[in-house]
Amino acid sequence: MKIGIIGDTHRNYKYIDKAIQYLKECELILHTGDNFQDSNYIHKVTGIDTLGIKGNCDFENVEDEIVFDVEGYRILLCHGHKYDIKHSLKSIKRRALELNVNIVIFGHSHIPLNYKKDDILFLNPGSIALPRGNSSRQFIMMNIDGIVDIQEIILN
Repeated sequence: MKIGIIGDTHRNYKYIDKAIQYLKECELILHTGDNFQDSNYIHKVTGIDTLGIKGNCDFENVEDEIVFDVEGYRILLCHGHKYDIKHSLKSIKRRALELNVNIVIFGHSHIPLNYKKDDILFLNPGSIALPRGNSSRQFIMMNIDGIVDIQEIILN
């Protein structure tokens, strides 16, 4: 299954539209929050199932985390601000262990991350709107076909 992972888009439609050219290939799209309404826009344009959650800049009455299963993997999708991810992965790892997930997908820092620790894969797609930490405008394409393959997509 091909999954697009994007977040911290902050209504930057110029780059959202550029990302959509890649996301059209996906079977599922995940949005890590900030701005939740962007996940609705992406779904409307692509017609692809899109899961989005509330970030710290969102005010919609929607979930701030979702746990679901894909191809034998249990995934936690959250924004990350409630787990202080800008300083450490300890709190979010604790939550992953509580929920017995294999993959944690989050945003908030605007800094991409692809890190595996103790059989838990931590992914942050970065930001296409406001990249930080010398990162580029980017997002992730994840392919799950027996194994998890991650590709970072950099937008110009």
